[in-house]
Amino acid sequence: MKNAEIKRRIIDTCLWLQEKDLVVGTWGNVSVRIGDEIILTPSRIDYKKMEIEDMVTIDLEGNVTEGFRSPTTEKEVHRLIYAVRPDIGAIVHFHPLYASAMCASDSEIPCITEEMSQLIGGAIPITAEYIRAGEHEKLAEAAAKYIADKNAVMLRNHAPVCCGKDLDEAMTCCQVVEKSARCYLALKAAGMDIKTIPDELITIENHRFRYNYGHEW
Repeated sequence: MKNAEIKRRIIDTCLWLQEKDLVVGTWGNVSVRIGDEIILTPSRIDYKKMEIEDMVTIDLEGNVTEGFRSPTTEKEVHRLIYAVRPDIGAIVHFHPLYASAMCASDSEIPCITEEMSQLIGGAIPITAEYIRAGEHEKLAEAAAKYIADKNAVMLRNHAPVCCGKDLDEAMTCCQVVEKSARCYLALKAAGMDIKTIPDELITIENHRFRYNYGHEW
């Protein structure tokens, strides 16, 4: 079996999402891009029962190239984001409490923390309208459009999608998104003035994180 180690990491990521209360049931999915293929979680399989043989591999056109399961029903969200963002190597779609609450609002999450400016690249955008379950291509088109150059996007009345250059970065992005949503909602509830990071500083900090952070002396 190809890429067995990566498939095991995907399963471990699903279990981590459960452990951190970042998903409910199997309402979440994970993928990793390897060259011209995407390894995805299967549809509606209990994470605790998932085995590497259950993982599904598709090509960039969406055709299954390996696996006997059906891929996640939201595979198009993953595929179209990868199509518009060659810098992304892993995607996690998850259903956390606070960020999911923000998905029911009309507001993006403004850039209020350093982690947002560095890892996400600024405010977390939200898609324009609710797209019902089953309209997978329409949902994917919205996700790919609104994520733009950010590492996260909120799907209206649904849940967020997080990305990264690899699975570790995508998992960290999940934590940053949920923390940011919780901080923003707490500030709003307290009626406090909210200070955001200026756009010009977001650009500098995001560039540093992408290209210099960890290599500075």
